[in-house]
Amino acid sequence: MRVVVALGGNALLRRGDRPDAAVQHANVRAAVAALAPLAHDHELVITHGNGPQVGLLALQSAADRSLTSPYPFDVLGAETQGMIGYWLLQSLQNALPGRQVCALLNQTLVSAADPAFERPTKFVGPVYGEEEAGRLAAERGWTVRRDGEHWRRVVPSPDPQRVVETRLIRLLLASGAVAVCAGGGGVPVVRDDTGRLTGVEAVVDKDLTAALLAEALDADALLLLTDVPQVVRGWGTPEAEPIGHTTPARLRAEEFPAGSMGPKVEAVCRFVELTGGMAAIGALTDVEAILAGTAGTVITPGGRPFEAATAVGTGTRA
Repeated sequence: MRVVVALGGNALLRRGDRPDAAVQHANVRAAVAALAPLAHDHELVITHGNGPQVGLLALQSAADRSLTSPYPFDVLGAETQGMIGYWLLQSLQNALPGRQVCALLNQTLVSAADPAFERPTKFVGPVYGEEEAGRLAAERGWTVRRDGEHWRRVVPSPDPQRVVETRLIRLLLASGAVAVCAGGGGVPVVRDDTGRLTGVEAVVDKDLTAALLAEALDADALLLLTDVPQVVRGWGTPEAEPIGHTTPARLRAEEFPAGSMGPKVEAVCRFVELTGGMAAIGALTDVEAILAGTAGTVITPGGRPFEAATAVGTGTRA
């Protein structure tokens, strides 16, 4: 099968971790150890989050008095693609000797008229207490929102329209390479009146980009891997209940937070509705069981366990 895996930002930098390079590199190696077995049997595309990393770089840039103005988010997104892509590339090469691996810098086309630019929702950077978050918002002109028990900065997250380098990713897969791409949802860009690309101040949701890319690549499965084992109905309430096998319609009928689980649910639903394939949300450590349909929250058109045999060939669906 052709499998697109989206690694959550918390799989690379867990809550409470110091954002040191050594900590993140160790987390990447652990992630690759879980993913490498998939590459032996399937065509594999890996995307990744960058929320904590791009937020950290934004803080550093804002505090650098030698700069006339902080670096824009499209540039910071490109920096994090290079950093995390390098760690994934090297770890995959070490885990899959003899296999070609490529880490690709990607741009993601968005609409300049997207209403998201007026309503920031995407969490970036570290977590804060309510008082500190309010102080930083006042000092730096940020928008902040509650994220679970903490507060974080939020920035615009326009809907992805196309990964600009999709054809190149297809060529990499056709050559047998493992592709690391569309990190952090890709660098957000728009086209001007002459058709030229230019970066914009935003962060594209990496799960929505992964779903868009998976559909464009004719992937058979989309796996969103994070630090939770399943999607939970009524999370944080006495009626909380994990969701196993389900359909897009049933999943859309539930309510999920817009800044965290909401985009993941939207991403998997879009992919299954458009392709008839299988999508899942679950823990990175359960990846093989998730693909087999025995762990995580698995979404299929009929809500039944996914059968790999329904695929008529690598990267093609029945």
